[in-house]
Amino acid sequence: MSQLWAPAQLAVLAKVVDLNGFSSAARALGVPKAAVSRAIADLEQALGARLLQRTTRRLSLTAAGQLLYPHAKRVTEECDAARAAIAKLHAPATGPLRIASDPVYGRLLLTPLVPRFLESFPDIPLEVALDGADVEGGWDVAILARPVEDPALAHRSLGAPPAVLCATPAYLGRRGTPLKPEDLRNHDLLTPEPLGSPEYRLLLSRGAQRAEVAVSPKLAVDDPAVLHAAAAAGLGIGLLPGFLCRQGLATGRLKAVLPEWTAPPAAALHALYPAALEADMRVRRFVEFLAASIVPALAEP
Repeated sequence: MSQLWAPAQLAVLAKVVDLNGFSSAARALGVPKAAVSRAIADLEQALGARLLQRTTRRLSLTAAGQLLYPHAKRVTEECDAARAAIAKLHAPATGPLRIASDPVYGRLLLTPLVPRFLESFPDIPLEVALDGADVEGGWDVAILARPVEDPALAHRSLGAPPAVLCATPAYLGRRGTPLKPEDLRNHDLLTPEPLGSPEYRLLLSRGAQRAEVAVSPKLAVDDPAVLHAAAAAGLGIGLLPGFLCRQGLATGRLKAVLPEWTAPPAAALHALYPAALEADMRVRRFVEFLAASIVPALAEP
C-alpha cells in the first residue's frame, strides 16, 4: 500500500460506505466520481483484496472490507477533528479579554491605556484585575515585572523603566546632598530587594566612568510602590522606576540625587499569555497595543 496516499484512500473508503455510493461520496468530498473509483481501485490493488461488493442498488463490504472499515473510519474522524481544530484556531474568539497586572504597574501604566484600547478596538471587551496576577491561570494576558519560567506561557518584553535616585528636599536638607557615588554610604537607602546578600550593590555610570557602591539598605522591598511611599515620606534616598517619581520631580516634592549618574534600569515588564492563545487575535492586538504604548510611558522623567 502506498504510504503517501493510503490515508486518503482509507478516508474515501469510509465515505463510500457511510454514504452508500460512489456518487454521494464524490459530492461530499468535492471530487469527481472517477477519482473516488480510482482511489478504491488503487487501495484494493495495493492490499491484494477486494473490499466492496457492488450491486445495482447498494454496496456491501467484503470480509476484508469489514476488517478494514473501522480503521478507515478512524482516519476520517481524525481528518474531521483536524479540520475542526484549525477552524476553531482561526475563528474569532468571543467574550471579554481577561487582563491581570501587578498592582503598581497596573494602576500607573495600564489604567491610562485601557480607555485608549477600548476606543481603538470597541469589539474587544476587557476584564481587568489590578490586584496581582496568579500565574496558575484565570487570565488571558498578565503584565508582570518578574520573569516566569513556564513552557506553557509565551511572553513579550515591554521594556525596562529607567531607574532614578531621588529623595525629598527635606531629607537632603537634614542629611546633605551626595556629590559622588561613595557619599551614598552615609545615607539611608531605599532599594529593591537584594538577591542573596544583605547588601545592595548599586552600579552607576557617567559616560566612561563606572562606580559600584555596596550599601546596607534601610528598606529593601520588591514592591516599588512601597519604596516610593518611603522616599516621599522623607525616609531616605529611593532607587525608583522613573515613571513612579515623574510627578514628584516635576512638582519639586522629590529631587534627583546624583542626576549626572545613570543607574541600571528597573525590572523589565513582560506581557505573558498562554502559548495556546498566541493566534488569538484579541491577545495579539492587546499585546501589540501594549508594546507600542508602554514604551513612551517608561521614558526618562
